[in-house]
Amino acid sequence: MDLSAVPLVALRVFQEVAERGSLSAAAAALGYTRSAVSRQIAALERVVRAPLFDRQLDGVRLTDTGHVLLRHAGLVLTQLDAASRELSGLPATAGTVRLGWFTSAGGTLVPSALAALRRSHPALTVTTRDGTTASLVRALRARTVDIAVLASEPPFPPLDDETPALRTKVLDERELLLAVPSTHPLAHKDFIDVADLRGWAWIAGPPGFGVWPGLDERAVVAHVARDWLAKLQLVATGAGITTLPEPLATLVPNGVQVIRVRSRERQRVVVAWLNLSEPASVVVDALVGGTLS
Repeated sequence: MDLSAVPLVALRVFQEVAERGSLSAAAAALGYTRSAVSRQIAALERVVRAPLFDRQLDGVRLTDTGHVLLRHAGLVLTQLDAASRELSGLPATAGTVRLGWFTSAGGTLVPSALAALRRSHPALTVTTRDGTTASLVRALRARTVDIAVLASEPPFPPLDDETPALRTKVLDERELLLAVPSTHPLAHKDFIDVADLRGWAWIAGPPGFGVWPGLDERAVVAHVARDWLAKLQLVATGAGITTLPEPLATLVPNGVQVIRVRSRERQRVVVAWLNLSEPASVVVDALVGGTLS
């Protein structure tokens, strides 16, 4: 087996498919046709003499061979990007850092850190993208983002079970609140118990964020929305109830009432990475500094 002749474009296509979990989604992201992406993957599979993905009805999943190739392809592409920065004569803390963040982190945490970085490190460029925690974990593994701000709810399981383990630093633990329509039977209460949450329709984002973590029944999810403001607008119309991280309580629209639940569940916010370049470590420090200020 000789990987030395594999074109870089094939590795980048492979990396994108691994992150997106779908040939069609990777093609759309790259601006290619699906057949072009499929040909690149087939060419790589001929070189390694093994399938890189298991084809499933809902997309593709990496095989063991695919996991090995992804780990090394990510390192190669990361090192080439670093070489490009160095050859451009940029200072060590200059360059571009790719930051992923789950949706509610865009309310205060990420904008505050970016504002601080513009003042302290003007030569540093940070590009950002939002996504679910699960999709951003895949992006970290595929090395299409350098660091990611992620959310975890009780009982705070590991982000994934792959090796090497993702490195993390806790940025914050926020109390979870409940958002209900102002006309809801629970709206007049200052505090409620988990038992009061039974039987109501929920507005949740994938993979279930929005449903109270301690709910002791199978939740009825009436609507799915990733964006927190969209969830709150649905609440305002009476479409259901949803959880709400405490920092977003000041952003609720008219028609929404915020209530505390006595179980006091919390949402943990972490920043995660596989390897930290010097520019990426500057961004991590800014995120940590923003939570401490």
